[in-house]
Amino acid sequence: MKLTKTEIILAKGAFANSPDWSTCRNEIETAIKAVVWPQGSDRFIICPDRGRGRGVGNGVVPIKLAFLESLRVSGWNTEERKNPLRFDAFKELPNGKGIGLEWETGNISSSHRSVNRILRAHLDGLLIAGALVLPTRNMYQYLTDRVGNYEEIESYFPVWRIYPWKEGVLAIFAVEHDSTDESVPRIEKGTDGRALL
Repeated sequence: MKLTKTEIILAKGAFANSPDWSTCRNEIETAIKAVVWPQGSDRFIICPDRGRGRGVGNGVVPIKLAFLESLRVSGWNTEERKNPLRFDAFKELPNGKGIGLEWETGNISSSHRSVNRILRAHLDGLLIAGALVLPTRNMYQYLTDRVGNYEEIESYFPVWRIYPWKEGVLAIFAVEHDSTDESVPRIEKGTDGRALL
């Protein structure tokens, strides 16, 4: 899978330039690039099948699960949202603070809730950083559900930039398929996410 854009909404204090953040950002980017389709491929090739009904489009949850599996191997807690703040992925740092991450599989309202949960956890002193991963509009057209996408949420960045974040990072990662091919099978809902690694 291709990482098309990383938008650092907030980067404050020493943590923004720390080895801890550099390591976590690298793990996120590596996990994104580790997602492939079809199984055995070295890229993420999506069937350009549009549609929201049953039997059309590509599933979204298996893509997320493949990404989370790669993060889990890097030491992130991804166990069924059982981490302390119920994020899709959570990593506790040596200073006791954490990084919360959400991979968007819901609509644009879900994207806003994800960012607001990160901001609230930071306000409560529980997170030093947070990240949201979501598809570009170019990719979302091939997904079965009306998933939130980068272009749709981009206009809200100025609102989040004025949040009084004194230490840490808030980042948005936009992802996309490497190419399309009508001969590639659709990603079914419920497909084992490990098959996308």
